[in-house]
Amino acid sequence: MSNRKSEIEANLVDVKSRIEKAAKAAGRSVDEITLVAVTKTFPVSDIEFLYQLGVRDFGENRDQDGSNKAPQLPDDCIWHFQGQIQSNKLKSIALWADVIHSLDDLSHAKKLSSLVADQDVFIQLSLDNQPNRGGVAPKDLDSFAQSVAKIGNLKIRGLMAVAPLDEDPKLAFARLNLLSKQLVKTLPMASEMSAGMSNDFEAAISEGATLIRIGSQILGVR
Repeated sequence: MSNRKSEIEANLVDVKSRIEKAAKAAGRSVDEITLVAVTKTFPVSDIEFLYQLGVRDFGENRDQDGSNKAPQLPDDCIWHFQGQIQSNKLKSIALWADVIHSLDDLSHAKKLSSLVADQDVFIQLSLDNQPNRGGVAPKDLDSFAQSVAKIGNLKIRGLMAVAPLDEDPKLAFARLNLLSKQLVKTLPMASEMSAGMSNDFEAAISEGATLIRIGSQILGVR
């Protein structure tokens, strides 16, 4: 086994063990939590190692990378796009991304609906009221979600958010959890939460995250 593969394997074992501990502490089953390995900036060879180690969910932030890597991996991989959406890239993103985590613009939703027969999406919620970082403001969430739900061809799986840099992530994810529970009252299918990255995934799990997006803890820092 190559040094790189054994390094990735050791990191993956460690992360899975931390996920298990966090789930147990929150009184949750580890089966409720999907680990998305964020492979942005890393080569296909690393993704192949992860595939051999049983990982099937991979996350990319840029269409250029995802559209290049996805066709090189087996068909049972699930590809997640989690970067900011550019309208002119949507057609390409829709070809390779099974799940889009960063929907926060109605015009993007309408365009996406015209390109796909069936697309899983998460609505990105802003937890820091910084429009430049993307995300729908909490006060606009309900009307935005209702509008997207009416468009057709898009399956809203739930909410995605990134914890603000200057706040305890547990508090931020508690707000997300609350908004998620409110959303489910009007859109029962939107019950999932995509939250938590390498530095805060345990806090996200404690507040109900069902998908966590982890890069550097598994693949290292580039």
